[in-house]
Amino acid sequence: MTTGNSEVHNVLAAINSAWREGRPQAMRHSLHPEITMTLPGFHGTVRGRDTLIASFEEFCANARVLEYEESEETIEVVGDSAIATYRFRMLYERASYREVSTGRDLWVFQRQDGQWLAVWRTMLDLAEERSAR
Repeated sequence: MTTGNSEVHNVLAAINSAWREGRPQAMRHSLHPEITMTLPGFHGTVRGRDTLIASFEEFCANARVLEYEESEETIEVVGDSAIATYRFRMLYERASYREVSTGRDLWVFQRQDGQWLAVWRTMLDLAEERSAR
């Protein structure tokens, strides 16, 4: 893994650790202030770091992750830009249901002042299977 790839991997791991450990505010320093998340199926957007963090806070407050796996990580660095993608599988529960969610997470990073910041995210091939608790 090249230095750039390793750096992006570490930033992405820190972002995922933050929300998985119930600390979404800890990802603040890894997100560009104007980050945009395009919702699955390209059916809308979440714009801005504070709004994206709030969406993770809502999830952490109302869901409990029972299982989480990542695989097939790929990171491509070109100059001051990077694209990171990986497959995921997550089993989580909310008050009235459990859900298995699978797909591919795709993040775009930009190097600014020597630091990699996430600037865009989406989830592809999202499949969800819900069952009563």
